[in-house]
Amino acid sequence: MSQINSDEGKPLISISVPVLNEEESIPSLLKRLKTVTRKLEDKYSFEYVFTDNNSSDKTWEKLQEYKEEYNEIRAFRFGKNIGFQKSILFNYRQTQGDAVIQIDADLQDPPELIEQFLEHWTLGYKVVSGVRIDRKESRAMKVFRNIGYWFIDVTSEHPIKRNTGDFRLIDRSVVDALTNNKSPKPYLRGLISKMGLAEKDVKYSREARTHGESKFGLVELVKLGITGFSNHSNLPLRFANYVGFLSLALSFVGLIYVIILKIYQPDLPRGFASLYVMILFGIGVNSILLSVVGSYIKKIYDLLSGEDPIIVTESI
Repeated sequence: MSQINSDEGKPLISISVPVLNEEESIPSLLKRLKTVTRKLEDKYSFEYVFTDNNSSDKTWEKLQEYKEEYNEIRAFRFGKNIGFQKSILFNYRQTQGDAVIQIDADLQDPPELIEQFLEHWTLGYKVVSGVRIDRKESRAMKVFRNIGYWFIDVTSEHPIKRNTGDFRLIDRSVVDALTNNKSPKPYLRGLISKMGLAEKDVKYSREARTHGESKFGLVELVKLGITGFSNHSNLPLRFANYVGFLSLALSFVGLIYVIILKIYQPDLPRGFASLYVMILFGIGVNSILLSVVGSYIKKIYDLLSGEDPIIVTESI
């Protein structure tokens, strides 16, 4: 996609905002975004790109209403909820800026850090990531998140930054690389980490949500973690190999045992218990291996079939 700069030749910065039932948060978000961008308008031009994941409240009506006050707004509404990560990736594809900054509408990530992001971008960093040093949530949830970040990182084929969400700045070159990705279930943190670019960290404390309720609960968090694990780790395939070799080794040991037993105790009554156990063991192992292989085949099918198109029903 071609880059669009202002008449004065200033770089265009796209603020990417995926939303789902955020009618209460949008006024505060736009007010704080405008305060930040007004301070920087002598250096940059801005656009606010919203993707509405088929909200059931008045989120879309709010965006239409505020378009009259905020000329920077561009927005797209989906015909159904396509998922958080796909919503962000679609948003990236619609942006026209030299750099894109993704931020959630709930204001847990402070828009005021945008200025720092841009300072580091002007120094040459292609990726500037917001790293959470603290967040306002229960201790149990913090522990659960930390374990999840750790597990995805250590099992991935490449390092994935921990305590980092999608609040970040990425250069247009990174955006173009991401938009070429055709994964039916993208994991953007992993895709960006996989590029191996030098990232600049901006540390901050994540605030509690001020309006409404979170749309990203424990179930959604687990699903996202599974996506990240399956997209960027070969551990399931390696596990299948280990199980296969282990079962072969056990079968070989069992064969030797039967031969020795037959030699030293030729009159031992014949029985079928050991045979049954080995058959059931083999069936169980094969079931595990087939399920692992099947999950990867399903990913390939989803990628090639393209049976889940994104339909935009309205746009601003």
